[in-house]
Amino acid sequence: MIRHIVLVKFKSDTSEQTIQNLFDRLAGLREQLPGMRDFDASLSLSPEGLEQGFKYGICVDFVDEAARDAYLALPDHKALGAELVGLAEGGINGLVVFDLKLG
Repeated sequence: MIRHIVLVKFKSDTSEQTIQNLFDRLAGLREQLPGMRDFDASLSLSPEGLEQGFKYGICVDFVDEAARDAYLALPDHKALGAELVGLAEGGINGLVVFDLKLG
């Protein structure tokens, strides 16, 4: 299984409603991909305070790398990814993406 992790620094004027709407639409991509297992996104709850401005995180679990690659190639994912970059502080520099192999 692959866990796709995205950390986001949203622009300060981005509303909670805008963020939640984007997260909901990203979660909805599950309908197009049977290999997309779980989707979670939220504000950081860490008491350590080490987020370095990356206050939101997204985790998406895929059954394998092929399912992750299919997700990345989806036109709807590309459009939502572009929207995410547009809402991030500094554009692409306001994101960190990291994929882990689980198990």
